[in-house]
Amino acid sequence: MAHLSPALKQATPVQAVRGEGVHLLDTEGRRYLDFTAGIGVTSTGHCHPRVVAAAQEQVATLIHGQYTTVMHQPLLRLAERMGDVLPAALDSVFFLNSGSEAVEASVRLARHATGRPLVVAFDGGFHGRTMGAAALTTSGAKIRAGIGPMMGGVAFAPFPYAFRYGWSEDEAVTFCLRELDRLLVTAAPVADVAAFLIEPVLGEGGYVPTPPAFLVGLRERADAHGILLVADEVQTGFGRTGRFWGHEHTEGVTPDILITAKGLASGFPLSGIAAPTELMAKAWPGSQGGTYGGNAVACAAALATLDVIKDEGLVANAAEQGVRLLEGLRKVAADHPGIADVRGLGLMVGNEFCTPDGAPDTAAATRAHAAAAEHGLLLLTCGPYANVVRMIPPLIVTAEQVDEAVRLWAEAVRTAVR
Repeated sequence: MAHLSPALKQATPVQAVRGEGVHLLDTEGRRYLDFTAGIGVTSTGHCHPRVVAAAQEQVATLIHGQYTTVMHQPLLRLAERMGDVLPAALDSVFFLNSGSEAVEASVRLARHATGRPLVVAFDGGFHGRTMGAAALTTSGAKIRAGIGPMMGGVAFAPFPYAFRYGWSEDEAVTFCLRELDRLLVTAAPVADVAAFLIEPVLGEGGYVPTPPAFLVGLRERADAHGILLVADEVQTGFGRTGRFWGHEHTEGVTPDILITAKGLASGFPLSGIAAPTELMAKAWPGSQGGTYGGNAVACAAALATLDVIKDEGLVANAAEQGVRLLEGLRKVAADHPGIADVRGLGLMVGNEFCTPDGAPDTAAATRAHAAAAEHGLLLLTCGPYANVVRMIPPLIVTAEQVDEAVRLWAEAVRTAVR
């Protein structure tokens, strides 16, 4: 008898047998409020009827048409529909399976288009687990440990994590842009840099929004030096932050390449990159493809996801309920000094636990996370020290469900934090 790899570790003790909206049910019928959403994947909730119907209809028609062999309608329709939500300049799309694949496709495109070898990523960023994506990732040692040497051609610059530095946001931005400028005349010569790669909100790195002034600074430097700005919107895209794309919180900044996955197809494996046609055309022949990319069922699910997001006003709901969630969690933190910071954008909120002297308190975060599951609220941790408990509910979450989650969280924190 074969078994799952012992390296797979569950974040919660739940064995799910059914999903309904914002809830998961286990083998004993217990209902949990799921504020993990499959790590931000089930954007329209578990088993949204319209997504289910679209997938069922497609399964009965064409399950897979490999897109470098034959073309199929769901893929063509999805490419066209993406034009409704992407920045106008990003009018060419390429679909893959996972976020890691899309990240690596963006790096390949950036290097082809510019003829330059280097990519500058930022401290705390998470871009995936495959070898190329892991080489761009510094959210935690577990992603890189024991697999070196890593892919070359990567340099790292500081990220303006103001809470970590103990500075104001403006001070953190000024420092990090100054350090980036230094990097460009030292370890990453500007003439060799193909792209800046950044998340609009650090995901695995701790749920830290990227300050708008920092994105503006990156855009200015990219334009000045012929560098491409790549936005990793794998977790922040498709309404998660209360705007359709996370970078839209920064006025006047549009990336040259945008990466999407997770919430794109409500749980079906699908990812993609978008860029201007002129830029995408610089990819070398044969450099874009894949066996399962743009799968017909996944594309049908993505089309239904776009319909649901639009028809049910889920981007606006994410913004509204995100404010409610942030306010509720900050009230909980006010009664528990061990929660040193509560931050986020839209339905992407982190609670950072620290000891009285300001050090990361992994033990307290671990206890609170486990206690929340015992109380019926499923959450995840993140950050280099796993001392941030994050909340990522589906975009369909209601005010009543947000309030329930805050109540359960307050009970969990009272149980776990001494």
